Amino acid sequence: MSENLPQEFWQGVEQFNTGQFYACHDTLEALWIEATEPEKSLYQGILQIAVALYHLSNRNLRGAMILLGEGSNRLRRYPDNDCGINVEELLLESVKFLKALQQTDPEKIVSGDWHQTAALPLPRISIIQESK
Repeated sequence: MSENLPQEFWQGVEQFNTGQFYACHDTLEALWIEATEPEKSLYQGILQIAVALYHLSNRNLRGAMILLGEGSNRLRRYPDNDCGINVEELLLESVKFLKALQQTDPEKIVSGDWHQTAALPLPRISIIQESK
């Protein structure tokens, strides 16, 4: 399947991994609108996690947690096939991040101090193989 994924997907992966979450959302949303399954769920799951991290950067804890949950659930339903990224690792990191957020003092998140007081590494997308 990875050879069938458009270059824009890989652009979205790069945007995600460099913290350009809003741009990642825009890139993957354009693909998602036109996609069919199984790619559609993959694009939507990643873009929901990207928007969650964007919300968090704007101190919108509720929005971040909702979209982390929705994106993670979408990736859970994603079939285990060759898409060139480690979907399982992204899912596990996103769930772990969500649980850590749920256990962090909301005041620290709203004040922007969460990244200094809690060990919350942001989820990343690991590339398994390069796209052709």
